[in-house]
Amino acid sequence: MTRKKSPSPLKIIPLGGLHEIGKNTCVFEYENEIILLDAGLAFPTDGMHGVNIVLPDVTYLRENRHKIKGMIVTHGHEDHIGGIPFHLKSIEIPVIYGPRLAMALLYRKLEEAGVQNRTELKTVRPRDVVKLGKYFSVEYIRNTHSMADSFTVAITTPVGTVIHTGDFKIDHTPVDGEKFDFQKLAEYGEKGVHCLISDSTNSEVPGFTPSERSVYPNLDRVFADAPGRLMVTTFASSVHRLQIILELAQKHGRSVAIVGRSMLNVIAHARNLGYIKCEDSLFVPLHGVRNIPDEKLLILTTGSQGEPMSAMTRIAKGEHRQIKIRKGDTVVFSANPIPGNTIAVVNTIDKLMMLGANVIYGKNKGIHVSGHGCQEDQKLMLALTRPKFFLPVHGEHRMLVQHSKTAQSMGIPPENMVVIKNGDVVELSQDSIRVTDKVPSGIELVDSSRSGMVEDNILKERQQLAEDGVVTVALAVDTDGKLIGYPQLHLRGVVSSVDKPQLEQVLIKTLEKNLSHQWAEYANSSDRKDIQVDWTGLKNDLECAVQRMLRRELQGQPLLVFLMQAPDTKAKDVTVTVKESKESPVKPVGRRRRRSTAKVAS
Repeated sequence: MTRKKSPSPLKIIPLGGLHEIGKNTCVFEYENEIILLDAGLAFPTDGMHGVNIVLPDVTYLRENRHKIKGMIVTHGHEDHIGGIPFHLKSIEIPVIYGPRLAMALLYRKLEEAGVQNRTELKTVRPRDVVKLGKYFSVEYIRNTHSMADSFTVAITTPVGTVIHTGDFKIDHTPVDGEKFDFQKLAEYGEKGVHCLISDSTNSEVPGFTPSERSVYPNLDRVFADAPGRLMVTTFASSVHRLQIILELAQKHGRSVAIVGRSMLNVIAHARNLGYIKCEDSLFVPLHGVRNIPDEKLLILTTGSQGEPMSAMTRIAKGEHRQIKIRKGDTVVFSANPIPGNTIAVVNTIDKLMMLGANVIYGKNKGIHVSGHGCQEDQKLMLALTRPKFFLPVHGEHRMLVQHSKTAQSMGIPPENMVVIKNGDVVELSQDSIRVTDKVPSGIELVDSSRSGMVEDNILKERQQLAEDGVVTVALAVDTDGKLIGYPQLHLRGVVSSVDKPQLEQVLIKTLEKNLSHQWAEYANSSDRKDIQVDWTGLKNDLECAVQRMLRRELQGQPLLVFLMQAPDTKAKDVTVTVKESKESPVKPVGRRRRRSTAKVAS
């Protein structure tokens, strides 16, 4: 009797979302087919100068683009869909399935990026089943989260059923009435879930995450007590929170002015789809707020995370054209800082207070709840699905470790789970789960131009400029290996106990010493008319010598811009012209200065 051949292992490859918060991106690969689950972005840290957006490295997808059959999107938060327009510039995704609200927001992003023709967007509803390629079938299961229209997905593969929770919490009283589909999860648990991939964000927090409705009475008191203008900032994508704020504005007789493009965009789409319900008469245009009494006005803004260009940050700096803080204003931060944003948020709060605003913020005020499940939520997910294998995702390392401990307390053996990093290749077979390989991972950076990626060397130069400044050195060398004039030295952002004239003298000595010692090595003829000089090698040698001198004299490592001018000879290198500075002209030293072009390597 011939034994039935075991199916090939399913590969699960997270490219983002592990050991971090944000840029959630996951690859599912079976034989010659790939499907993607979400493709998010993250925001830059303080050291990423000039960077606006952080994306996962998708080199593996570019190399295997011919295998991609489509993408499934769980919900519309930026850390789950924000990277899609950028990735579509280098890879094509045949079809993207996702909730109606997420797809509405995504289509706008694709239009702005000019890549809407590189994929097809298809909306799904609860319990819809979609087929991707030969091997993958996906059912969408309604869950509850801080954003409306959010889903858990059950992915049926030849190896077994894999459930990916997406972002979730257990909310028994959701604002929109769309309750978590526990019945469908339990059905899968009864049939047999091979592996559960689960959100770990709040795995260190005991208990259940409170319902979104729990913020209503606390915000209600704030609205009732505010004597003048009221400004509220929250995540633009927190549709349930926006619904609560608009309900309270209606209750307290306040007209609402919306500030911030992302806030306007989300509210417009959510109203069109029925996730936000309110009358048109509730809203007033921003230019009309002067005609509204202070006690009858609510200004709803972006900027709860202290983003540099957001509305609330510009208001706090006094840079917003239409809104200025006045004494007696009440400003509410209905959001907690994301890790890494705390300093920016605190600075914004300080500026608002100094301008005379009464700022209400902090966890103890009860005006914000998380959209992610705590330990008891996670236990309920494990109890309903009863998985054979477990893979914690979406969180920093300590969160993943704690989530794995919670899973062990629910009866899953330690050998049936792995704690992984971005780029790890997890092979899931019928009998085992293990890490077998590593693919390129890391980050890709986008600056404000959004037209190209910021390469590693550019970021390092920006960091070096910020830390130690920049030194520019320009010099001219004759065919006999002598300096034609005094070198030009410019310092920008450099702190030093050595004054510039002293540093110039050290620079001249360094250059003259190296020229006298190294000239014979780079010049191969004593006949000046026939001389052949390796200007590229000489330039590199002098540049290294100047770098060593600067490190020694300045006790730092400023960025060095080194320009060398040399006579036009028979050398076949690239020609670079060094322009003279008006403030520090080259002075003749012992001979008449010549106009010439430098032969230096490109």
